[in-house]
Amino acid sequence: MIVEIDPEASVPPYEQLRTQIAALIRSGELEVGTRLPSIRQLAGDLGLASGTVARAYRELESAGYVRGRVGQGTVVRAAPELAERERGERLTEAARAYATAARELGADLDSALAAVRRQFGG
Repeated sequence: MIVEIDPEASVPPYEQLRTQIAALIRSGELEVGTRLPSIRQLAGDLGLASGTVARAYRELESAGYVRGRVGQGTVVRAAPELAERERGERLTEAARAYATAARELGADLDSALAAVRRQFGG
């Protein structure tokens, strides 16, 4: 599992981690049944506090992406179907984070939109 945390980003580290793991699950890169690294191990690998990783894992579990069991670790579940309202809320969150990052890079609106279009393949 490859995730990267940007300590300079305006998005908190737990949210960066949660978003990236959820994306890996939705894309199928993390398959159902895959065991995630322990909180302690991932925290050490990423240079984060254990509480930061634990919060990301808790939020992933409450959203239905993973299942945590004492002694068995945290395991990937099938990506949950999102209700239209939740999808809209998450899209708004993602857009806000992207707009903030684009502004921090000094990009104008046209450049930022062009980057999104390239990622969509069009």
